[in-house]
Amino acid sequence: MYEAFQETVEFLRKKDVKSPEVGIVLGTGLHHLTDKINVEVAIDYSDIPHFPVSTVESHKGKLLFGTLNGKRIIAMQGRFHFYEGYSMQQVVYPIRIMALLGVKTLILSNAAGSVHKGWNKGSLMLIDDHIHLQNMHPLIGKNLDEFGTRFPDMGEPYSKNLNALMESTASDLGIDLQKGVYAAVQGPMLETRAEYRYLQILGADAVGMSTVPEVITANHSGIKCVAVSVLTDECDPDNLKPVSLAEIIAVASQTDAILTKLIVEFVGRL
Repeated sequence: MYEAFQETVEFLRKKDVKSPEVGIVLGTGLHHLTDKINVEVAIDYSDIPHFPVSTVESHKGKLLFGTLNGKRIIAMQGRFHFYEGYSMQQVVYPIRIMALLGVKTLILSNAAGSVHKGWNKGSLMLIDDHIHLQNMHPLIGKNLDEFGTRFPDMGEPYSKNLNALMESTASDLGIDLQKGVYAAVQGPMLETRAEYRYLQILGADAVGMSTVPEVITANHSGIKCVAVSVLTDECDPDNLKPVSLAEIIAVASQTDAILTKLIVEFVGRL
């Protein structure tokens, strides 16, 4: 596996990719940020050795290198999910590559359902902690000592300093930013009423199908994380309404400009 990582990094270096400081993972329906990036190199996932290819229609599948508000960045225009049939090691493959390229800060975004009663769709939630409910783990198997310890501490998976900076940035911009716990489930189906009640009992404020494996891997690799969810639907088990992917993407797209403004300013303050 480590040889594959090295081959991927060597390929990217030959594409004149300069060492990025910040990694960014863009979630479902969140694409406006790419318009703010001064893109120097854009590579299709399908052209990168050993890289998975996104099968979700709302994920474009490009790796972008360039600058954003004065910082050198690498951005994933679309991520990979366990429900697509990939192994966890494939899902987090790009995070390993980011670590080898020198990324120290990882910004993640996602579309999520609001389990917290009273939070409306279209709201933004800063992830303060998470609950891993997927039935596989990215660190299972032989430990990759080149990246980190066999038993990484997860007492602070989302950097307190980065979260404080994100909160102060949102406040200065007049952006409403909730803070809560994100539960990662396997998918691809949405949850039942009983499952939403279960998530509320566990203490989850939002639920989605991504992000947590990437954060676990980033922490194992020594990368500090900050993550924001766009709450695209309201998951009230006592008043549950059908929701489609098109509706989720529409809500994410409506909030995209606000999230983009927040991330651009945040990156400039790093």
